[in-house]
Amino acid sequence: MSSSIPPLNPLRTFEVAARLCSLTLAADELNVSQVAVSRQVKTLEDYLGVTLFRRMHRGVELTDEGRQLYEGVTGAFQDIANASRRVSRRGRRDILAIQSYTTFSQRWLIPRLTHFHDLFPKIEVRLSSSIAPVDFETQNLDAAIRAGKGVWDGLHSEKLLDVELIPICSPDYQRENRLETPDDLARARLLHSMARPTDWGAWIKRVGANVDPEPGIRFESSALAYEAASLDGGVAIAVKLFVQRQLQNGSLVAPFADTCYSGEGYFLTWPRNTTPSQTLMKFLNWIRERIDQEGKSSSE
Repeated sequence: MSSSIPPLNPLRTFEVAARLCSLTLAADELNVSQVAVSRQVKTLEDYLGVTLFRRMHRGVELTDEGRQLYEGVTGAFQDIANASRRVSRRGRRDILAIQSYTTFSQRWLIPRLTHFHDLFPKIEVRLSSSIAPVDFETQNLDAAIRAGKGVWDGLHSEKLLDVELIPICSPDYQRENRLETPDDLARARLLHSMARPTDWGAWIKRVGANVDPEPGIRFESSALAYEAASLDGGVAIAVKLFVQRQLQNGSLVAPFADTCYSGEGYFLTWPRNTTPSQTLMKFLNWIRERIDQEGKSSSE
């Protein structure tokens, strides 16, 4: 297919000359000499085996073949320009493309993004959510929020928060199942996140409860497990920061005060060989300030 496409530089030169009906004006627009324009047009004519222009006393005129070619390429170049404009970020340093884990997006970031926009109204945040690993070489991203130990090949990471785990459920579920001590979880339904499969085991081991951490219902993400807990479905193990608002307004409760740190954290990451933009650093500082402020208010 590619072999049927004429050389692109001569084709672009032809499009400009045909649009302006002048080799001289085409040379001005392309910032080259008229001789260079004539040479490019001749290269295209030789490639196609046809004459594209009639040389007139003042300017040039398209032949029938030239007119047919121009009608085809002008639309094609416009399509290319439109597509390039849609994806281009040149001159638009106010765009910030972030990928985040689904639960971090739903439970923490999205409810607070309006605050970030109020502070920086000229920054356009493009947020995508996925539990899949990020490929910065193929995805048009500035940074990604990931959970783990903070060490990934080729990535620089900045810690946002430590993962502090706490069981949660609805007030009705706690009352109906008489959840008073961690051992009472033996008669409760445990809600698991397949994205964080070791959290229940870590918490149960930390508090020394006599409970099997494996039975229960498993969900694709922690956000779904939290939702099930809010609907009286059982007890989920949650990242405390992600359910802080619901614990404060009473829509969720923590039946036990015991928490534990998983040894993991959430990190803002970007390629190690890339210098972060000022816009990205504003985003990082804003997240840290919000987490710090909310942590202080919850402890008061």
